[in-house]
Amino acid sequence: MTEELLLVPVDETIVFPEMTVSLPIDDVAVGERVLLVPRDADGTWANVGTVAEVSELARLPRGRRAAVLVGQSRGIPGVARTGPDGRLYAPVEARPDENPPRARTAEAEREYRAIVEEIVEIRNIDARVSQFVRAITDAGALADTAGYSPDLAHEQKVRLLETVDVEERLAVAIELQREVLAELQVRRRVRENIDDETGKQQRDFFLRKQMDSIRKELGDDEASVVEEYRAKVEEGGSAAGMPEAVREQFERELGRLDRMGEGGMESQTIRSYLDWLLAVPWGEHTEDQLDIAAARTVLDDEHAGLEDVKDRIVEYLSVRKLRTDRAIEHDPKSGAILTLVGPPGTGKTSIGESIAHALGREFVRMSLGGMRDEAEIRGHRRTYVGALPGRLVRALRDAGTMNPVILLDEVDKVGSDWRGDPSSALLEVLDPAQNHTFRDHYLDVDLDLSNVMFIATANVVESIPGPLLDRMEVIAFDGYTVDEKVAIGGGHLWARQRDRAGLRVDEVTLEPEALRTIVTEYTREGGVRQLDRALATVARKTATRIVAAEVEPPITIDADAARAALGKRRVWQESAERTATPGVATGLAVTGTGGDVLFVEATSMPNPGGSGGAELVITGQLGDVMKESAQIALSHVRANADRFGIDQEAFVGRTFHLHVPAGAIPKDGPSAGITMATALVSLLTGRPVRHTTGMTGELTLQGKVLPIGGLKQKVLAAHAAGLTEIVLPDRNRGDLDDVPEEVRAAMTFHPSIALAEVIDHALEPEPATTLA
Repeated sequence: MTEELLLVPVDETIVFPEMTVSLPIDDVAVGERVLLVPRDADGTWANVGTVAEVSELARLPRGRRAAVLVGQSRGIPGVARTGPDGRLYAPVEARPDENPPRARTAEAEREYRAIVEEIVEIRNIDARVSQFVRAITDAGALADTAGYSPDLAHEQKVRLLETVDVEERLAVAIELQREVLAELQVRRRVRENIDDETGKQQRDFFLRKQMDSIRKELGDDEASVVEEYRAKVEEGGSAAGMPEAVREQFERELGRLDRMGEGGMESQTIRSYLDWLLAVPWGEHTEDQLDIAAARTVLDDEHAGLEDVKDRIVEYLSVRKLRTDRAIEHDPKSGAILTLVGPPGTGKTSIGESIAHALGREFVRMSLGGMRDEAEIRGHRRTYVGALPGRLVRALRDAGTMNPVILLDEVDKVGSDWRGDPSSALLEVLDPAQNHTFRDHYLDVDLDLSNVMFIATANVVESIPGPLLDRMEVIAFDGYTVDEKVAIGGGHLWARQRDRAGLRVDEVTLEPEALRTIVTEYTREGGVRQLDRALATVARKTATRIVAAEVEPPITIDADAARAALGKRRVWQESAERTATPGVATGLAVTGTGGDVLFVEATSMPNPGGSGGAELVITGQLGDVMKESAQIALSHVRANADRFGIDQEAFVGRTFHLHVPAGAIPKDGPSAGITMATALVSLLTGRPVRHTTGMTGELTLQGKVLPIGGLKQKVLAAHAAGLTEIVLPDRNRGDLDDVPEEVRAAMTFHPSIALAEVIDHALEPEPATTLA
């Protein structure tokens, strides 16, 4: 049944059935029915209202009138219209509660009443509220009592009013009251914990004061915590060398601790801070061993090769010796920051420890790989719970001296995220002009890092941010030659792996030829990690044979025995086989693991559906720069076809396909330009590339050969792969001085200015013959 009623918006108080309210309404009569509809702050009306009857009228101050209304039932309004009096009217369907049988709602009613009684108890409300709730017998009216709660928000009360079904409304009421109860319980627990903690602190304070009084009465001379800290400073040690500013900060924090007392809320934080100030080795320095010959001997004994690094350390010691002998004062802006860049396994990390040994300094290693939090370098501010100094302060503490050798390992693998950029924090650390006043966020005092020798290691320079790289002195580790690997394996690695396998010196002998076989047939790397693992395998296999009584010591391991232990050969020199076919050229590249040899393959096929010109297909997971090099190579070869003895018709209606094998490995860079052009010329002329020749260089559209980087690593890789001739840019001629003498003597180099010179050096003079 519907009737047309006046719509009265209710903005604050939401009226439920059986509720009596007084609202300022004009022009209504006693006994008139209206629909009270909730309205939110945005002016949106609810879908359900409350049908209410005017029971009496009252007059308010300033002549306004009010009506006392009694809620009767829920009502669902239809489409509203504006009446002659300018007010809204709508047909309303009254929806009185249809209470289900008590058996279906009895359990929910009991749960609701229990929740309300616990809320009343927590809030310490008048017990008559609980009696009122227990007296209600209708499930719908009981659920509506949740709307009386001051803890419910306007939206929650509207949700309750709009739930017409009695059982659903009772479930909503239980849900809302549970949320209120949970919040009240949390508040009560927090309040109780605060009261307990406050009472405990007050109790501890009074007890300590009483203990102090008792101790004074008994004449006990036991020192307080503050006196203990002062005694540590006075007794000397590292604390005695505190700079004046640090000493003032120490005394300031010690005064705070004294005024606060040992039971103060921040006493433990202050004590941790004071402990860290005392842990820094202020004024402690290790005296450098300035014997140049002895230092060089230590470096040579512990590492083969690496002459650039050793020379730089000798230079550093020589400068220190001159300044010491001539009594020249230390320059805080003259710190040494070396960055060793090279493939894995070349000894970058281990030589850091050797440098510390040669200098007579303490050594600390800091691994930066994967670091993403700036606080790891600068420390956390003391406002945070569990704050600690940065790793540099901890490194100084561990070293026990202010001038250790600190190795910053894997500096090229530092990351960054929302916690900050550690590489930016390293800018101050690695800048000799700034690091004498480095400030850790936790200590908040100046630290002089100018006496620290920083040695950073990285695999690739490109991953190091430019501003950080600008502060570094880069020394390249371009990998070892075969002879150097044999020397390292025989002089260092084999002895270590033999001892780990439990073998004695007089039991096993590894022949040099066997060692060379392992290097050339089972490893291809810039460093010696694969060699180390291979030697470990040989040592374990030998130990197994001795335990199994298959052989009797002494044992000599020759090349055949090494092959038997390591299994099938893993590295092949395949340039002769790969380049026997026209269209295949041998290029040289640099990867994160050192130099490498790569092959560029070219082929062509008819393209009758094409545009008539030469089209290019490129595969092998190549980067944009390498793809552009391929396009440049094809364009230059076609533009200068007559010079290379190629018929222009060879390009018409054909598709050329360039492929760089090992397609799972991403490749990029311009240095394969002349290799791609040589492969195309070889394909089109039928002249194969000399199988002993490798090449590297960037190509321009004019056919010029531009210089490239990483020449030493590429030459070492070519030498290890069995190549004997290298075509390189003429402007890289000076870089050949970095190549070891024995490698230069074994190879022939062809510096070239233009692609025509490259073709003359790289291709066989006659086309390949085809056997029928």
